[in-house]
Amino acid sequence: MKMLLVFKKERELRFIGHLDLQRAMQRALRRSGLPSSYSQGFNPHIILSFAAPLAVGITGEREIAEIPLMSPVSPAEFLERLGRALPPGLKALEALPQPDDAPAAMARVFAAQYAFAPLKGQEAVWGQLTEALPAFLAREEIPYIRRSKSGERPDDLRPGILNLFEKEGEMRATLALNQQLTAKPDQLLASLSETAGVDQPLLDIRRLALLDARFAPLEQP
Repeated sequence: MKMLLVFKKERELRFIGHLDLQRAMQRALRRSGLPSSYSQGFNPHIILSFAAPLAVGITGEREIAEIPLMSPVSPAEFLERLGRALPPGLKALEALPQPDDAPAAMARVFAAQYAFAPLKGQEAVWGQLTEALPAFLAREEIPYIRRSKSGERPDDLRPGILNLFEKEGEMRATLALNQQLTAKPDQLLASLSETAGVDQPLLDIRRLALLDARFAPLEQP
């Protein structure tokens, strides 16, 4: 069996990278004594996978990891033992047993929901950003330069913005996150700031949920 773990990456850990997060989770699993599966070879390590890496500087409300297990463990026991071993800033929220042949979580991710809020001193620029939302969303194309390991190329951000609105002092965005189409929060903010005619402000960014093709939370059956 494997366990689908829903966890929270809090603000104090927002600047740790994906590899550091992976190592922290592996150490916690080792300390917990849970029957985790190990890789083969000269330097075996605990096997786990994350549905989607979280960019540095962004917190995660409901992040998803999958942990193969050598023997069955109840969700309650898994949460209790892992919760005691996790470092401050990481919280185990839910544990959902999955059959070994269940589709991998990373293959089912279709989009992600984000919340953006102004940091102290950024209120004036924030107002200009939110005022620019209607004009920004009215654009048929939002060109930008996509940067990847293979180099740089022009691309259109607009198809990847699936939803964007202001609510209760925050901006909420649903952005594509799949093999065919990906829109990143920093790209969204850079393009929106350009439309508003302001320098990109410092914002608090939270990833609220990972969604499947139904636009349902990834952890929902």
